[in-house]
Amino acid sequence: MDIDLSAQEKKTWFFQMVKEFPSKLKDDVTKHVKNVQKFGKDDPRRIIHSLKVGCALTLVSMLYYVRPLYNSFGVTGMWAILTVVVVFEFSVGGTLSKSLNRGFATLIAGSLGVGAVHLARFFGHKGEPIVLGILVFLLGAAATFSRFFPKIKQRYDYGALIFILTFSMVAISGYRTYEILGMAYQRLSTILIGGTICILVSIFICPVWAGEDLHKMIANNIDKLANYLEGFEGEYFPQPEKTLKETKSCAREYKSILTSKSTEDTLANLARWEPGHGRFELRHPWKQYLKIAGLVRQCAFHFEILSGYVLSDVKAPHDFISKIQEPCSVMSREAGEALKAIAKSIKKMNKDSVCVNAHIENSKKAIENLRVALKSYSPETEKDILEIIPGVTMASILIEIVNCVEKISEAVKEFSVLAHFKETLDPKLSPELRQDLHQHHLLHRGSVKPVLEGDNEKEDSSSPHVLITVHEEQPPTTNEKKVLGAEKTRVYVV
Repeated sequence: MDIDLSAQEKKTWFFQMVKEFPSKLKDDVTKHVKNVQKFGKDDPRRIIHSLKVGCALTLVSMLYYVRPLYNSFGVTGMWAILTVVVVFEFSVGGTLSKSLNRGFATLIAGSLGVGAVHLARFFGHKGEPIVLGILVFLLGAAATFSRFFPKIKQRYDYGALIFILTFSMVAISGYRTYEILGMAYQRLSTILIGGTICILVSIFICPVWAGEDLHKMIANNIDKLANYLEGFEGEYFPQPEKTLKETKSCAREYKSILTSKSTEDTLANLARWEPGHGRFELRHPWKQYLKIAGLVRQCAFHFEILSGYVLSDVKAPHDFISKIQEPCSVMSREAGEALKAIAKSIKKMNKDSVCVNAHIENSKKAIENLRVALKSYSPETEKDILEIIPGVTMASILIEIVNCVEKISEAVKEFSVLAHFKETLDPKLSPELRQDLHQHHLLHRGSVKPVLEGDNEKEDSSSPHVLITVHEEQPPTTNEKKVLGAEKTRVYVV
C-alpha cells in the first residue's frame, strides 16, 4: 500500500512539473531578456561593438567565399579570421595596439624563422634539427624574459607572445617542408588583411576612443570628490532640513576612485596608440592624466579617513563643534567649489584658473580662521582635551584635503598648458575690458581678487564684484636699458 502511495505521489509531482514548465520557461526567458536590455542600456556601445565584430568577420570571410581570393590564399585565409577574433577590442586604442603588435611581431618572427631555417640547412641533414633547436631555445627564452620588463609588459606583451609563437611555428615546420617562404608570405598577408579590416571598422564605424573615456573618467572622479565635500557639512553638522538618505548617497560616491588605478593605467596605455581625434591632438599628454588621477586618489583616501570620523558615534563636545563649524563648513564648501570648477575646466578643456584660485584662497582663509578658533578654545581638564581630539583630527584632515585640492589645481594648470586649453574669461566682462585683458596677458602678469559680500558698506547692484590688477612693463627708451621691475599698473573694477 505504501509503495502505491509513493508511486502515486511521484506521478502527481511529475505531472505538476510538466504543467508548470511553460510558465517557468516564460518567466526565465523574460528575466534574461530584461537583464540583456538593462545591460545594453547601461552602455549602448557594447551592442554597437558586437555588431562591428560581426561586420569584420563577415568581411574577412570573403577570403573563403570569393573564388579568386581563395585561389590566392587557400586555407591560410583562416589566419585572417583568427586575427579578427583575437585583435578586435572594444576601443580603437586596444584594436590598434593588438593589430600593430601582431602585424610587426609576425613580420619580424617570420623573417627570422625563414632565416633560421636557411641557416640550419647549411649544417646538413643531421645538424639541421640541432641548430633549429638551439635557435628556438635562445630566441624563445630571450623573448619570454623581455616580457618581464615593465615597459614591454605594458605596451608590447602581446607582440612578444606572438613573436614566440610565430617564430617557433615557422622554424619547426620549416624542417619538414621546403615551401617555407610561400607559407610565411601567405600567413603574413592574411594576418595583415585581418588586422587592417579590424582597424578600419574600429575607427570609421562608431569609434570608441580610450582617450576620451580616460578624459571623462578623470573629470567625473573630481566631480565625485566635489559632491562629497558638498554633503560633508550636512553629515558632520546635521541640519534638520536634510535627510539621512541624502547625506549617505554622496558619502559613497568617492569610493569607486579608490579602486580605479588599474582602469586608468589601461586606458592611458591604450590612448597612446590612438591617432589624433576631436579635441585630442596626436601627442596629447596622456601621462599627465595619471598624475592628476594619483592626486585625486590621494584625496579620496583622505575622504575615506574623514568618513570614519563622520560616521563615528564618538563626537566632540557641542560647544567645541559650534566653534569650528563655520570655518570647517567654509573649507569644505570652497574646496568643493574649486573641485567643481576644475572638473568643468577639464571637461570643456578651458582654462579657469581665476575661479579655482579664488575658491582655494577662501579655503586657506578658513584654515586661518580655524586656527584662531582652536587657539581661543581653552580646555580646562585633561578629560576635555581627550574629548575634543576627534573634532581636531577631523579639522586637520580637512586641512590636508584643502592641500590636496591645491595640488590637483596645480597639476591641472600644468596639464592645461601641455594640452593647449582654450583661454576663457568671465562672460560678465565687457567686450572692451575682455580685449584689453587679452592684449595685456592678464592671466600671466596680473591678479584677480574677488570682492566678497560685506567688504563694501553699500550693497547694491553697482557695488564691485572683482578687483583686477594688471602690471604692464614700460618699454625701454632708445638710450636706456630696460630696468627690471619698471612697470605701470592698471586697476579694473568689475
